[in-house]
Amino acid sequence: MARVVSASEWRRAWLGPRALIGEALLLLQVAGMLFAPWITHYSPTAADPVVSLQPPSWEHLHGTDESGMDVFARVIYATRIDLLIAVAAVVPSLLVGVLLGVLIGFYRGPLPNLAMRLFDFIQSFPVFVLGMALVSVLGQEIWTVAIVLAALFIPMFARVLRAEVLSLRERPFIAAARCSGATDLGIMFRHILPNAMTPALVQVSIAIGMAILLTAGLSFIGAGVRMPTPEWGLMVATGAQQMILGVWWVALFPGCAIALSVLSFGLLGDAIQFHASPDPDRRHR
Repeated sequence: MARVVSASEWRRAWLGPRALIGEALLLLQVAGMLFAPWITHYSPTAADPVVSLQPPSWEHLHGTDESGMDVFARVIYATRIDLLIAVAAVVPSLLVGVLLGVLIGFYRGPLPNLAMRLFDFIQSFPVFVLGMALVSVLGQEIWTVAIVLAALFIPMFARVLRAEVLSLRERPFIAAARCSGATDLGIMFRHILPNAMTPALVQVSIAIGMAILLTAGLSFIGAGVRMPTPEWGLMVATGAQQMILGVWWVALFPGCAIALSVLSFGLLGDAIQFHASPDPDRRHR
């Protein structure tokens, strides 16, 4: 049975300075996703060559790009694309990875060993290069990017859960559960899994940040989503070619959006980790 986190621990975890900064940044992103049409009246895909490459002003807060599209509108609407891809990739990989990690950590035999060798094979390739190859083969669509990232994150979550299960399955409270007549499924999902989830939840925040960076990186090199879809990495790629000419705003603002988004999930991961108990045996006393 998992330890119940007290109200004071939750307050310490979620009301600390770093957690509050992360929560504020996340709320800004959620607001951008939900209220983009009310935040800006410009379309993120409407081109107007007459106003191309205008610097930031009251009319265009972040300026315009070479096609005359409003950079501020594209940054706001891109929040939907990048967070949608990140969440759609991380949630399925978390569910599948947790299930696989518990099973291969709890049981011994050739199948768990085969699963680990498969994970070794997948993770032997650079994540970015493998993602680029898979997206190029399957197609440059939003859901394709999400599916590819989910497949790449499954071994990461499975390894984290397996390591925790290996450390927990020999603990005294597991032996006590066996003596009380608990089945393997009961031990895995009632006793081990609740105590092993904290590292996985911390890994979620890291994985979402990685997914945002990978999505932006794939789009930056032309292997992710395509124009005119508003996406931060694609916007940075468009503006990077013009920075040498002094047009800095096209790449700067989406680049800052990427950095702040990844920072928010990193800070929230610290908050989740804060209330983790270093001694799982104490949770069962």
